[in-house]
Amino acid sequence: MKTTSYYPVIMTDRVAETAGFYCQHFRFAPLFESDWYVHLQSTEDEKVTLAILDASHETVPAKARAGIAGLILNFEVEDPDALYEACKKAGLPILKELTEEDFGQRHFITADPNGVLIDIIKPIPPSAEFAAMYDLAALPS
Repeated sequence: MKTTSYYPVIMTDRVAETAGFYCQHFRFAPLFESDWYVHLQSTEDEKVTLAILDASHETVPAKARAGIAGLILNFEVEDPDALYEACKKAGLPILKELTEEDFGQRHFITADPNGVLIDIIKPIPPSAEFAAMYDLAALPS
């Protein structure tokens, strides 16, 4: 199978609010916009996309028309510190404070209006213990 695209789709009953949230706080812009579906693209990297879908829409199988559970969106960024400050200033919930992890991340966690966790990450060199677990190609320089 050759994959030509990959993007998460957030199912919600708050389509416009959710799309607006990602546009306002995480530099997305709509490529397609309807009352039941919005396809967003990063204004900084066209390969980064995200979709918002009305969970009650007929294209969703009836048994799957529920809210979101168990989802974390990871965004790797160049400057998590600046985004952390911007999120705090905007009043977004900070569920995990900005910290450096031994496994090789400087990150913090916030959430969108649906409770989807958003982990803002910058890879950093891991401790020696964790570095031994990485494939060499995956280690940050």
